Amino acid sequence: MNQKRLLLTYGLVFFIMVLWGLNVVIIKVLVEDLPPQTMTAFRIMIAGITALSIIIIRKSFRRLSKREWLYTLLGMVFGVILHHLFMAVGLTMIDASNASLILALVPLTTVLLSVIFLGEQLTRWRLIGIILGLTGVFFIQGSSFGAMQFSRGELYLFIAMLVQAISFIFVKKATATLDSKQVTTVMFLAGSIGLLVISFITEPGGVEAMTSAPLFIYFLFIVSGIVATGVGYIVFNEAIKQIGAGQTVIFNNFVPFFGLTFSALFLNEKITASQLIGFVFIVTGILFGTSYIERQWEKKHKQIINKL
Repeated sequence: MNQKRLLLTYGLVFFIMVLWGLNVVIIKVLVEDLPPQTMTAFRIMIAGITALSIIIIRKSFRRLSKREWLYTLLGMVFGVILHHLFMAVGLTMIDASNASLILALVPLTTVLLSVIFLGEQLTRWRLIGIILGLTGVFFIQGSSFGAMQFSRGELYLFIAMLVQAISFIFVKKATATLDSKQVTTVMFLAGSIGLLVISFITEPGGVEAMTSAPLFIYFLFIVSGIVATGVGYIVFNEAIKQIGAGQTVIFNNFVPFFGLTFSALFLNEKITASQLIGFVFIVTGILFGTSYIERQWEKKHKQIINKL
C-alpha cells in the first residue's frame, strides 16, 4: 500500500473513532426522547439498509453456505440483538461517559475469549493487559474494594460489552470465508427484525411513540444509523482488510476518549478523577492485551540486535 493510501486509511479510521465516541452520546440523547428498544430496532435497520446498498453497488454479494449462516446468525444474536438492546436500555440509567469507558473493554474481552475459545496464546503481556483493564473498571465504578457494587445500568452496559466481544468470535469464524461487509449487512438486517419483534412485546406503543419527538432528534437518529453505524462499520471492516486487525484495533483506544469529551461538551456530564484514572488503566490494558506493546518491544529488540 502506498503512503497516500495508507494515510487516507488511517485518517478515515480515526474519523470513525470520533464518530463512535460521539455515537454513544447521540444514543444517550435518543433514548431520552424515543422508546429505547424500538428506536434501536429502526436505527440498526437503517444501518443494515445502508450497508446493503454499499455492497450492492460494489457487487460483492453472494449466497452464504450453511456454516456461514450459522456463524453470522450467532454473531447477529450476540452482536446486534443483545448488544444494542442492553446498551440502549442501560443508557437510560447511567451517564454516557461511564458507558463509553465500560464499552472500551471490548478489545480486552475479545482477547480473553479468543484465548478460551479459539486457542490463542495467553502471553504474559496479554495477562498484564487483562489485569490493567479490570483495574480500570474498578476505578470508573468508583467503589472501595470491599464494597464494589454495580448499578443496574452499569451491569447492562457490561453485559452489552461482553456479548459484543462474544459476537466477534463468531464474526471471525464467519469472515474466514465470507466478505466482512456482507457479514455486517446480514447481521444488521436480520438483527433489526429480531429487535423489532422484541420491541413489539416490551414496548407495545413504541412505534407510535417514535413519531412524537422533536425534528432534531430524527436528525441525530439518521446520523447514528446511516453514518456512525452503517458507514462506520463498513469503513472499519475495510480498514481491517487494508492494514490488518492489529493496527486497526489500536484506533479503538480513541473511542472512550471522545466519548468522555463529547459527554462533557454536549451533555454537561462531570468527568471525575476516578474515571480519568480508569481510562488510563483501560487504554494501557488494551495496548498490552492486544499485543501492541509486545510487538513494538520485539521490533525494537530486533533493531538493537541487528545494529550489534
